[in-house]
Amino acid sequence: MTSGFKKAASIAARSLAHGKPHHAQWLVTRKCNYRCVGCNVWKEQDQRELSTDEIKKGLDILKKLGIVELVLSGGDPLLREDIGEIIDYASKLFVTTVYDNGSMAAKKLDALRKADFVAISIDSLDEAKNDYIKSVPGAWKNATQAVETLHNEGIKVSVTPTISQKNLYEIVDITNHFTGKGIPVWYCLYSYDTSVDSNQLFRIGKANDEFVITDKQAMVNLCNSLIEMKKKNKKILMTDKLLEALRSIYEEDSKRTWKCQALNQFLVVDHLGRVAGCHSHNFAGSIFDLPKKWKSPEFNELRETYHECTQCNYLCYVFYSLHGSPCGHLSLARDQWKNAKLLFK
Repeated sequence: MTSGFKKAASIAARSLAHGKPHHAQWLVTRKCNYRCVGCNVWKEQDQRELSTDEIKKGLDILKKLGIVELVLSGGDPLLREDIGEIIDYASKLFVTTVYDNGSMAAKKLDALRKADFVAISIDSLDEAKNDYIKSVPGAWKNATQAVETLHNEGIKVSVTPTISQKNLYEIVDITNHFTGKGIPVWYCLYSYDTSVDSNQLFRIGKANDEFVITDKQAMVNLCNSLIEMKKKNKKILMTDKLLEALRSIYEEDSKRTWKCQALNQFLVVDHLGRVAGCHSHNFAGSIFDLPKKWKSPEFNELRETYHECTQCNYLCYVFYSLHGSPCGHLSLARDQWKNAKLLFK
């Protein structure tokens, strides 16, 4: 049996398992070489991080827990010298996505060939605007060249704009530009933390008036446009259900159409191995404690807290909350089987 088939079979089995978490995001480093205006992570940089062997041990724990999808992020995970070894190990166990701000990917091609997806952050087609958002001259050129290089090398690269008031009116153009080149697009949504808990995993920071979406009707119109575009454009990697939930936040009678499933369907791990359902709450222990804590009364109580939380609109959290039902698991299982089949090529 080939390693690709073993991975595909394992992913399919875990996708269909009842009562198991589906997704984990691991911020493997707090180091970052950018200073993005709407982000706080770079303001809280930390040279400490787990060793390669500790991360491998943690990845084994996540697999046993049932995780199917893994996102490696940071900071910028590609700043770790051992990131190639980490990606190689993770990609044998999960559908693995690696995030990059666009500065490092072209320098790490050999490491990224093992990833299932590489996500590059580009927030505007306007070079000056993008560089302003990233606070690094040349960020746009680096990112667009990285996307082109990875795409030409056959690495599964995608572009991930963060929707904000700053770029709200050009999201359709960004989408058409990259998907027209055969490059998938999915989106983040500018948000900020309302929590003031010093023990949360990391902070996005206070509201930035440049980025907070004030034209709510334009956001509703954007969601409607993307839903319509998806009928013909298969490179928009957002579900209708997610876009409809996003739209509901900005409609005149705005309402949340989901309950958070943090620590049920997804979890977050930071650079020191600390775990929480999401980044804006207390860390709930170490990844190495997960086997004994996962079904504990402490974690069950935390799940109830998360379930009623309405602090954030982070799209990854919303997505796995919306698709956490048995029907959602079946849909995700089909998608993950398709993703795993990429390994047969």
